[in-house]
Amino acid sequence: MLAAPGPLILWHVASAVAAVAAVFGDPRFDYRLLLVGSVLPMLDAVTGGRWIMHTLAFSVALVVVVMLATIGRREVRRRWLALPIGTLLYLVFSASWNDAATFWWPAGGWSALGDQDVPFVARPWVVTAGLEAVGLFVVIWGWRRARLDDPRRRQELLRKGRFDFVVN
Repeated sequence: MLAAPGPLILWHVASAVAAVAAVFGDPRFDYRLLLVGSVLPMLDAVTGGRWIMHTLAFSVALVVVVMLATIGRREVRRRWLALPIGTLLYLVFSASWNDAATFWWPAGGWSALGDQDVPFVARPWVVTAGLEAVGLFVVIWGWRRARLDDPRRRQELLRKGRFDFVVN
């Protein structure tokens, strides 16, 4: 019954954008970097499973790097914080915390990372299909809500990473 149907792209992208739009609601937020962050941990697939990017330590280190690299540059910091926010949201929406040894690494010991053979995806295909369907629905809803059918709004998103949801 368990299968490896592939990563949840739409689920992660849609849930990250919806969460940030609902919580922050900042029209200056760079959603391009959020989108990259929301799928960045999937690069762990090249190692055959969950590894360093599926740890809380990775996302925290990414926040620290962004904070240190942008001292005195508030606008640059505002933009680049979207990347670690995306990786943190990936951890939440992928339920990475279910694999405590990996999620809390190195708190459980340095060797805990990579000790177990954890598949990149281990869920019933129907769950994957359902989550991707929800993601697709949220993407379509958000596209309409942000009126991205307007070329000017799409250009704003592509050039500056910004869009706003229309309230009515």
